[in-house]
Amino acid sequence: MSAFDLSVLFFLQLAVIVATCRVCGWVFRFLGQPQVVSEMIAGVLLGPSLLGWLAPEVSAALFPPASKPILFAVCQLGLVLYMFLIGVEFDFELIRSRLRTAAAVSMAGIAVPFTLGVLIAWQVWDRPELFSSRTTALQAMLFLGAAMSITAFPMLARIIFEQGLARTSLGTLALAAGSIDDVAAWTVLAVVLASFQGDPSIALGAIGGGIAFALLCLLGLRRWLRPWGEQVEREGRMSDNLLVGVLLIVMLSAWFTDSIQVYAVFGAFLAGLAMPRGRFAAELHRMLYPMTTLLLLPCFFVYSGLNTKLGLVNTPELWALGGLLLAAAIIGKGVACYTAARLHGETHRESLAIGALMNARGLMELIILNIGLQRGIIEPALFTLMVLMAIVTTLMASPIFRALYGPPPTSAVTSRSH
Repeated sequence: MSAFDLSVLFFLQLAVIVATCRVCGWVFRFLGQPQVVSEMIAGVLLGPSLLGWLAPEVSAALFPPASKPILFAVCQLGLVLYMFLIGVEFDFELIRSRLRTAAAVSMAGIAVPFTLGVLIAWQVWDRPELFSSRTTALQAMLFLGAAMSITAFPMLARIIFEQGLARTSLGTLALAAGSIDDVAAWTVLAVVLASFQGDPSIALGAIGGGIAFALLCLLGLRRWLRPWGEQVEREGRMSDNLLVGVLLIVMLSAWFTDSIQVYAVFGAFLAGLAMPRGRFAAELHRMLYPMTTLLLLPCFFVYSGLNTKLGLVNTPELWALGGLLLAAAIIGKGVACYTAARLHGETHRESLAIGALMNARGLMELIILNIGLQRGIIEPALFTLMVLMAIVTTLMASPIFRALYGPPPTSAVTSRSH
């Protein structure tokens, strides 16, 4: 296909993707599910698991292989902006206020699923349909452990805010535990990606460069940007010049972490952590969030769906492995976090809510899985099994939480539940 044909097709793809995600969103909203669930499922529906099975000619015409690089580039932009906004909304005070209990819940939510993931990977790492031939046993165990440990922190935060529990004991604990959990899981993933380079010097450069860049953002950039925050507080709005400056920082941060062989989203997240809070953060959210979540992120879900091939899970052994991964995910996250919360004096009701929220994987899991697939760590069959696990655990969160606390207020904004 010519460049012109691909550009014409791209706009049709965008229209189909956005429309499908919206329709799925309406359907699943009636079932009490957040938008992220509908978009995860919409991605699978547009991929080879359904559209490619029911209408292979339509699927091939709509998503030809030649168009995937374009879709991938748009996905990368969406992920970078989204992870930047997650960093912007990260609240350090939440961790300080409930540090002891949050650390215990987070530790349980990392250690137990990580251990279970390591044990499963140790048994299956040499199976070519699951891990690539370049993946060592240690890399397979670390990757699957990190993938099992992730929490859908943005979705957790949205449910908490929808229920009006953000400043309550439960809300503070869940948000603090979820934030610690995800930072730890992403750190482990960064080490895995660095180690996958094969050359120890490259791995050390990636790890060292990542640590140096994190310190630069948290200790240097954060202080240097304070005048920007003060300017926005005075004027009540963010100027175009300031927004351009922010976008330059985000893109250069993503470029740097990608160039040192870690991943672009790490740089974007660190840049978000360095941004001023208050009005400055609110303006960034107002200006960047709608386009990111309504147009760019749906492309990522569909790109993930194009790599999700249920037809590859074609043996009882693979389905049994899928069941094992799901059971390990629920026990490792939900049960472990519930137990840790109970041991630290939380009520049965609040402990159940924390376990359900921490058990959801959501968009964050898909990001990790796509990184693993793109970097050649895992194969499509394991990717598919893990996507199914992510969908099921994410589906579980809202019904359990609403059974404990009732539906959110009617004024709640559900479209931001990623």
